[in-house]
Amino acid sequence: MTDLADLEIFSRVVTTGSMSAAGRALGLAPAAVSKRIKRLETRLGTRLLQRTTRQVSLTEAGQGFHERVLGILAGIEEAEAFVSGRAGAMRGTLRISAPTSFGRMHIAPHLKPFMEANPELTVNLVLTDKFSDIVADGFDLAVRIGELEDSSLVARRLASVRRVLVAAPAYVERHGAPVSIADLSHHLCIPPHNQDVWRLEGPEGAVVYRPAGTLVTNSSEVVREAVIAGMGIALRSTWDIGLELGDSRLVQVLPQYEGSRNVVLSAVYASRQFLPAKVRAFIDYLADLYGPTPYWEHGPRPG
Repeated sequence: MTDLADLEIFSRVVTTGSMSAAGRALGLAPAAVSKRIKRLETRLGTRLLQRTTRQVSLTEAGQGFHERVLGILAGIEEAEAFVSGRAGAMRGTLRISAPTSFGRMHIAPHLKPFMEANPELTVNLVLTDKFSDIVADGFDLAVRIGELEDSSLVARRLASVRRVLVAAPAYVERHGAPVSIADLSHHLCIPPHNQDVWRLEGPEGAVVYRPAGTLVTNSSEVVREAVIAGMGIALRSTWDIGLELGDSRLVQVLPQYEGSRNVVLSAVYASRQFLPAKVRAFIDYLADLYGPTPYWEHGPRPG
C-alpha cells in the first residue's frame, strides 16, 4: 500500500514545481524528496513526473494520479476536522486564483476579517488574468468571471456581472452621446485586446458590435483609466466602475444596451465528494459579502 506521506510529498512537488522547493516546505532534503518520488513511481509501475534541471512537470499518468491524490488528501483533512470536532478551526494553506483587477478591488480589501476569524489559516492569493488549471497548478479554488462552461469542475455562482457602456461627462460634452448602436462608429471606443467585439443585449435582442478607436492596449486597467480621463466610450463591468458611476465621474451611454447577461462571477473548485472546510468557508464568506445585489451596484465600497 502506498505511504500517505509519499502522496503528500508528491502533491507538494506538483504544487511548488520543484523537488527543492517541496523539500524546503516540508523540511526535507531535495535528495530525500527525489527518493520518495522514485519509490512511489516504482510502486505504481509508471513515471509520474518529467524532470529537468529547472523544474518538474506531470506526465499524462501523473496528471490523472494527481487529480485523485488531491481528492484523497482533501477527504482526509475533512475527516480529521469532523472527528476532532474542529471543523470551524481552519488550518493549513488556502490557495486562491483570481482575476487581477477584481482580486485587487474586491477580494484583497476584505481578507482581513476572514483571516482574523481563522488565525491558523494561511491565505495564498494569486492574481492572474489567465485561466489557471486549478488541479495542475495546485489551487484550492479560483474566482472567475465569464460564462460558465461544462467541465469536471464545480462552480458556485457568487454574483451576476452587469456590464454597461460608459464615458466621462467631458467626453460627452465634446462629442455628444450616441443615440443608437450605429452612432458608435462616430465615436472613439476603447476595448482591450480580448474585447474585439462587444456582445450586447438591447431592445431588439442580441447585438454584436466591433468597436474601434485610437488607443490599443492589452490592459483592462488602462482602459478603465482612459475612459475616466475622457478618451472615449468603453464597455465596463459595474464592479469595476460602480464608484465612478456613483459620483458622476462616469455616465452611462446607450443605457438600453448592456453586456451579455450570461457572464457571471463564480467560485470554481475541483469536484470532490468532501469539500475541505477552508474552501467552503471562504466561498461562503464571498457569497455573503457580495450578496444577491453586490455592493458595487450601490456606489462606494465597504471598508
